[in-house]
Amino acid sequence: MSTLTIRLPEDTAQRLKTMAQSRGLSMNKLIEQLSAHALAAWDTENHYRAMAATGDPQQAIAILDRLDAAEAP
Repeated sequence: MSTLTIRLPEDTAQRLKTMAQSRGLSMNKLIEQLSAHALAAWDTENHYRAMAATGDPQQAIAILDRLDAAEAP
């Protein structure tokens, strides 16, 4: 584990404390959970960006066309 000191506006810090209390968590655990959520979102974004960079646009359009045709009445 590492220790990290951050500076937050007083109102933000107070709101985070209130959130932690309402969830029955310590500030440390709340920040840990919020950080994990943010990192998961970032990892997902990077994954899709990497897939898009190596993908075949024509194949993607063909797949979307097949989906559109399957949904047509």
